[in-house]
Amino acid sequence: MIAACTLAMALCLTRTAAAAEYSPAAGATLYDSDYIVHDFHFASGEVLPELRLHYTALGKAKRDAHGRVTNAILILHGTGGSGRSLLNEHFAGVLFGKGQLLDSSRYFIILPDAIGHGKSSKPSDGLHARYPQYTYADMLAAQHELVSQGLQVDHLRLVMGTSMGCMHTFMWGEAYPDFMDALLPLACLPVQIAGRNRLWRKLVIDAIRTDPDWQQGEYQSEPARAMRTAAGLLMIAGSAPIQMQIALPTRDAADEFLDTYMQRQLADLDANDLLYAVSASRDYDPSTGLEKIKAPLTQINSADDFINPPELRLAEREIARVKGGRFVLLPASDQTHGHGTHTWAPLWQQHLAQLLQASQPAANPAAP
Repeated sequence: MIAACTLAMALCLTRTAAAAEYSPAAGATLYDSDYIVHDFHFASGEVLPELRLHYTALGKAKRDAHGRVTNAILILHGTGGSGRSLLNEHFAGVLFGKGQLLDSSRYFIILPDAIGHGKSSKPSDGLHARYPQYTYADMLAAQHELVSQGLQVDHLRLVMGTSMGCMHTFMWGEAYPDFMDALLPLACLPVQIAGRNRLWRKLVIDAIRTDPDWQQGEYQSEPARAMRTAAGLLMIAGSAPIQMQIALPTRDAADEFLDTYMQRQLADLDANDLLYAVSASRDYDPSTGLEKIKAPLTQINSADDFINPPELRLAEREIARVKGGRFVLLPASDQTHGHGTHTWAPLWQQHLAQLLQASQPAANPAAP
C-alpha cells in the first residue's frame, strides 16, 4: 500500500504513520461489507462482469417522515488508501467519537474503498494489465452506485474527501448537485492535473511501463527498479519539509529513514495497482463545471503541500465560481504535515464545524 510512513510525518499520498488504529467508542457500530455490481460499464467501454465495492461503515441511517435519509456522510480516501486508512486517532479519533463533529451515534458514516483500492476490485486480483482502464469518472459512478443502490441512501448530509477523495468531492458536487447538503474537499485543486503535479505522476507511470521486468503487467515478481523510483517520487510528493527537518536533522538520520521507508514501501506496493491508481487522474478536470455545485463548499489546503502548491493561487481563482464556496489555506507550521495535513483533523475541524452549521437543512435546523 502507498501509505506506509514513519516518524509521525506525512510522507505519502494517503495517510501518516505513527498513528494508532482507531477504536470506536463503546456501543458504536463499525462494520465492513461488500457490494457487487454486475456488468459494470466503464467509460472506456470495457465491462467487468462483477465489480466488488468494499466499504466500512459506522452508525446507522436515519430517515425522516418521507423516508429520506438525513444523517449519511460519505468520506473518500486518497490514492493508494482505503476507507479503513482513515480510521486513525488523528482523523476518526477526533471526528467520530461521542459529542464530536461527526459523532457516529448520530451520523451514518460511509467509508468506501475506491475502484482499484483496498478490498474493492483491482488489477492485482488476477486480471493484471487486462483490468479495465478505470478513471476518476468510473470511480465516482461506482461510489454513487454503492451509496444509492447498495446502501439505499438517497441523500448525504456531507461529502468530504482527502487528496484523490478531495478531487472526487468536487466531482460529486458537480455530478449530483442536489444529493448533498455540504462539501468538504481537503488537499486538492479543482483544475486539470497539469504542470509539476502531472509530471511526477507521469514519471511514476513511465517508470513502471518502461521497466522490462514489468512484462506488460504479467510480472512474476515486482519490477524492483520501477517500484523504487515510484516509491521515491511518492515520498517527495507527500513530503512535509518542516516535519522532515525536525525528525531528520542530520544526514545519517535522513539516510536511515530512507532505507527503512524503501523497505516498507517496496514490500507493500503492487506495480499494476499503483500504475492504475496514479493513471486514473488523467480525466480529472472539474473546472469546466464548478458553477453546477449547489451545496455550500469549504475547500482546505495547507501551505506546505508539494502536490498543491499555494503559490499557484489556483484555488483562490476557482473558488469564486462556486456559489457558497470558501477556500481556507492553512499556514505551514511545525503542526502541519505537508499534503498529509488533510488527515490531521485537529488542524481544520473548526472549519468543518462552521460548514456544518452553515449548511443545516432549512426544514429542520436541529437535525444532524
